[in-house]
Formats: sequence, structure tokens, C-alpha cells
Amino acid sequence: MSDFGLQSLSPLFYWAGIFIAFFSSFLILGKSKKVTADYVLAIWFMIIGVHLIFFVLFRAEGYLHFPALIGFEIPFPFMHGPMLYVYILCVTNQNSGKKIWLVHWIPVLFIYIALFQFLMLSPQERLAVYQNKGKGYETLSQVIKILMIISGILYVGLSLLAVRKYKREISNQYSNTEKINLNWVYYLIIGIALIWVAVIIRNNILIFSMVVLFILVAAYFGISGVGILDYSAIKIEDTMENVPVENISEVPKYEKTFAGEEAIQEIYNKLVIQMEKEKLYKDPELNLNYVAKLLDVHPNILSQTINFVENKNFYDYINRQRIEEFKRIAVLPENGKFTILSLAFESGFNSKTSFNRNFKKYMDCSPREFLKNQSIIME
Repeated sequence: MSDFGLQSLSPLFYWAGIFIAFFSSFLILGKSKKVTADYVLAIWFMIIGVHLIFFVLFRAEGYLHFPALIGFEIPFPFMHGPMLYVYILCVTNQNSGKKIWLVHWIPVLFIYIALFQFLMLSPQERLAVYQNKGKGYETLSQVIKILMIISGILYVGLSLLAVRKYKREISNQYSNTEKINLNWVYYLIIGIALIWVAVIIRNNILIFSMVVLFILVAAYFGISGVGILDYSAIKIEDTMENVPVENISEVPKYEKTFAGEEAIQEIYNKLVIQMEKEKLYKDPELNLNYVAKLLDVHPNILSQTINFVENKNFYDYINRQRIEEFKRIAVLPENGKFTILSLAFESGFNSKTSFNRNFKKYMDCSPREFLKNQSIIME
């Protein structure tokens, strides 16, 4: 049923991983300001710690000394995918409700049910099955291994889709996404994906060595509180003052009913007037909620308006305005003394990378090429 007969690194390496897993869990639970994602990560670390304990106890035929535990370790690999997915849903504020989370644990329950007959055997009988390489349970063992790999691939895929959905939705909320850091969740997903590659090639030593390294990285980010969104850099107005900080990055969803073309056009006209009059796009931290408050409309309706009329999300709409502003001021003779980047900042961009990316996206050329075509030389 299991393959724990490999020689490995010093047990101290794995016990260190176990200690770090549980210690990190307690440190996270001890944080003064905890959010749901912290609790999920703490529980996940505990699960990893218990899983590592099984590995250390069973390695090098250690199951001979702990026959009563045989079989209980088998469902643990099915727990890590759901924990990764739920954690990412939490840190990206895509909470779908704790009842839905429980659905992801049904496969774990089914595995225990499938193993019920085996687990009801006496410890010595289970030991005999292990020593005979699963004799009598070969089919069940193979099915579980296949399902384990499917579970890993499925939840890595679901996690990537969740991040992709988040990236798409934050573009409906913010005009600059440079402060929104998705590296942390990508590290998690890549780490788990590499572990599942090791599972597929069936190298237990590689698997659990990578798990220990994964714990080290995850513990650092989890305890240090490195998040996806730099909230201090986001302009939060009165419309958001009563919203908990962990929910600020939630993105308004479209209402089920369409506001109506007449109402949409009226809102759009008001938006255009504000853009032309106040040049709102020049604020690098401009966000949807702030603009919606100025127009006295619900953020959902404003987002719907931009999408319907401009066929763009909020991010693309505002950055197109910034590009047009740059083009306008860059050709003015009195601005020849300024650099390209300084005019980009003046137009509302907050980084050279964002400016160059958006300019090439809309103009199909670089800023320098555009200026060259206008016979303008600028640093």
C-alpha cells in the first residue's frame, strides 16, 4: 500500500521540517490581527506536520514498529490540494463560504471509507498486507495512487484559475496594479506542483525533502504577513472606510440585471465630463470606488458602464486616458526639457514598466518610437 523502504537523508532534516511546520502554525495563530487565510495556513501547516511525522516513523521500514498507524497516512496527500486552493481563495478574497470548503474534503472522506475494511484489520494483519506489498489490496492501492495524482493536478489547475480570475477582476477595480503582488501565490502553486511531479515519479525522499523546503518558504511568507495587496498604497475613500482591511481588494461583481442603455449612457457622459474636467486619471492610485463616489453611482454600475460603452475594464479605460494625456503633453514644445518617464508620471503612471507595457499595448510601438515619428527627441 505504501513505499517507505527508501534510504534517505538524516532524520534530523525531517524532524526539523516537522518542528518548523508546527512552530509556524502556532506563530501564525499567535498573530494579533488574524484573517481567515491565517487560520487556513495554520491548519495546513499542522496537516503537513502530521504527514511528515508519518513519513519519519515509517521510513526505512519503520512501520514495523508502528503497525497500529498503518493505513491512516494514506489519505493525507488528498488534503494538500484542497488546503492550497482554499488558502488561495482566502488571500484573493474569493471566499465562497465555509460550507463549500467542506465539499473539497469529500474525497478524503471517501478514501477513508474505501479503506475502512483495511483499517478494521488488526495491526498485525495490516502489517502483513504491507510486507506482502498490498496483497489482496493491489487494485485499491493502484486506484488510490491514480486518484492522488488526479487530485494534485486538479487542485494545481483550480488554484491557477483562481489566481487568473483574481487578476482579471482586480483590473475592474484599480487603475494601477503594480502594487498588487501575486508572487506569493505563484510560489505556493509552483512549490506544490513540483512536489506532485515528485509524487508522479514516485520518489518519496524527493517528495518529503521538497515538502520540508516548501514549509520553510511558506512559513516565511505566512508569518511575515506578505500579502497580495499593498493596502497602504491604495487610495481608500469614505465609501470604503467601514470595510475590513482584508476585504478591501474584493472586486465588485456585476449585478444580475442590466442598468439599461439610457442610464448607462447618462453615467458614461458624467464620467467623461469628470475625466476631461478633473483629469482623474492623473491620480496614480485612482480606483473604481473613488470614481463611483464622485459620480454618485454604485461601483458595480460604473464598472458595467465602462465595460458596455468602452468594451474595457476599469484598468484599461484609465490607462488609455493616461496614454492619450502623455501623447498630448509630450508634443508640447515647452515639455521638451523633460524626460519621457517624468511625463509618464505626470500622466498618471506610477512605474516605467507599467507605462511602457500599456503604451505598446495601445499604440503598437514604444514611447520612444512614437516620439521619433513626431520628430521629437527626448531622454
